[in-house]
Amino acid sequence: MKIHWTKFFLFLGYMFLYIPLLCIVVYSFNDSRYLSTWTGFSLRWYKALISNQIILQATWTSLKVASISATVSVILGTMAAIVFTRFGFFKGKSLFIGAVTSPLVMPEVVMGLSLLMLFVGLEKFFGWPNGLGSTTVIIAHITLTLSYVTMVVQSRLQNVDKSIEEAALDLGASPLKVFFVITLPMIAPSIILGWLLAFALSLDDVVIASFVAGPGSTTLPMVIFSSLRFGISPEVNALATILMTTLSIGVIIMAIIIYKKNLQNGAKNETIHYSIGK
Repeated sequence: MKIHWTKFFLFLGYMFLYIPLLCIVVYSFNDSRYLSTWTGFSLRWYKALISNQIILQATWTSLKVASISATVSVILGTMAAIVFTRFGFFKGKSLFIGAVTSPLVMPEVVMGLSLLMLFVGLEKFFGWPNGLGSTTVIIAHITLTLSYVTMVVQSRLQNVDKSIEEAALDLGASPLKVFFVITLPMIAPSIILGWLLAFALSLDDVVIASFVAGPGSTTLPMVIFSSLRFGISPEVNALATILMTTLSIGVIIMAIIIYKKNLQNGAKNETIHYSIGK
């Protein structure tokens, strides 16, 4: 009997990743408070989650911060990727690239401490920001996720056929119109992926947020980590199950949209190349 070792190790890898997630889902319906014993099926922890204002407030804060930071990171990251791929060499470009990509290799502890010192210095000399809060967390997460979005969009821009953009410019279209009509639809899948990546990174961050968060801006990961000393409540399992289900549905929908968009872009590129050829 021939053993397909590649598929076997791939199966083991998937099991290593998803069995813990499956355990979270299963034990979110456990009637017992303790993870070591199963006493029966129950929805008590979902009911308790609805009345837990601390977790609900932290969840809302995390979703708000992640959505805003991901959106701003996509806008700035797309602009930075265009500078990387569409602009020639200019004075200071190497410094600009290094500044944008440095968070990829910078330890989060160092980033969190440096951002905290920055905000304290700005408040001391300019009076802004007025204390730590959601605004400082959003700025910190934009700093963290911007480089990831830039790399994702840049990799897509490098594979975009420049002759299509040049043909549109030769036909009289302005650079701004070329971007919105031709370039943007072709890089839309990478922009969506960059937004999802930035959203996940912001939602998951606890190190940087611990440095720059203030009263009333506690995120969900901070609440979960602070409760570790007392033991994980099954309410967290219920919340994790809801988040995983929601995000999984969102990823599936985005995958379908990206797949259809790629098919449309492929057909559009063939039409444009055929027209240029004639």
